[in-house]
Amino acid sequence: MSRDDEAQEIALDVNGTKRCAVAEPRTTLADFLRDHLGLTGTHLGCEHGVCGACTVLLDSHSVRSCLLFAVQTEGATVTTIEGLSEVNAELHPIQQAFSAQHGLQCGFCTPGFIVSVAELLAEDPDPSESTIQSWLSGNLCRCTGYQNIVKAVRTAAELTHPKAGPGRG
Repeated sequence: MSRDDEAQEIALDVNGTKRCAVAEPRTTLADFLRDHLGLTGTHLGCEHGVCGACTVLLDSHSVRSCLLFAVQTEGATVTTIEGLSEVNAELHPIQQAFSAQHGLQCGFCTPGFIVSVAELLAEDPDPSESTIQSWLSGNLCRCTGYQNIVKAVRTAAELTHPKAGPGRG
């Protein structure tokens, strides 16, 4: 085994907590989160960056964790679906909105959608329907027709930014 293949300690801030674990350089961020840190809310679907199920926030920007090596995130801040709500707290408003608007069915894709929406609403607290549709185009759902997911984003905008309107169409 060459030196480049040796396991390395990786330290990063995950959901507001400094975390360290040892992983091989070829370990993806998704596998690191799931297998080394026990954060199984980040789902693996296609493992090619197409489906969006593995979406997390890396330094406040959504990324496909299946496309990054964990060693690339050394010192970064990562937010997973588990990090959106405080421990023992109620659901995050985006999670509440997805539940209220039936924006999920099997739930497999839901963590990726919710994390993506968190970034969207941080950047645009009152997104238009076309902005929502464009933003979510990188996340695939095989169960819904997306209409309720768009409704959920509108509701989440209203919950997280009460002055936000119902969207600008």
